[in-house]
Amino acid sequence: MDKANEDVCGPAIAHLLQRAYRAYDDPRYERLATLSVSHLYNLRKSAGYQSQRKHFTSTRPVCNAIGVRKAPGPEGRAGFVRIDTVHQGDLDGVKGVYHITCVDAVSQWQVEACVQGISEAHLLPVLALIIDQFPFVVVGFHSDNGSEYINHRVAKMLEKLHIEQTKSSLSEILCVRHNMSKLKERNMYATQEERGRCGDRGDAAADTVGMA
Repeated sequence: MDKANEDVCGPAIAHLLQRAYRAYDDPRYERLATLSVSHLYNLRKSAGYQSQRKHFTSTRPVCNAIGVRKAPGPEGRAGFVRIDTVHQGDLDGVKGVYHITCVDAVSQWQVEACVQGISEAHLLPVLALIIDQFPFVVVGFHSDNGSEYINHRVAKMLEKLHIEQTKSSLSEILCVRHNMSKLKERNMYATQEERGRCGDRGDAAADTVGMA
């Protein structure tokens, strides 16, 4: 039922299950017709359901001539910013918000914002506010290849403000992925070492108590 109706909200699915049995006398939905909305959401969280109904929403890469494919070259000057968007995830069928982080490459001045969606209607006004929050003139705007920034509306706004738009090259993307992999590996080892130290302190404390 979820697949046929594109994973609509729980109350709608519960109503459709009841209708399938009571209005259309479909015996397959006899037990499901009494399913509560809360139990439905619990079933959606189960490992068995997740293994069959995986759904991913990722940044959509685009291939067009918008933006220069190169890394920013601030040469010690403030005003070259990098921007990224992270989706906080969904909860119980409710769409989560998007967190935007924009950081200057030299001064590390950072501006953060939160938007309901990454469509042009939501994103463009927030981008204008973000750029206005920096205490210096923004002259460079760098992003990944996601369509929320690589589009004609954003390009037109940046051109009006005389801001150069650049986007990640393939080598830069691979470098970021490599660095993130190394960071995760280092964090994993640090966590294991910390657990080992905690275990050693616990053993030493136990030995001290035993000696006393």
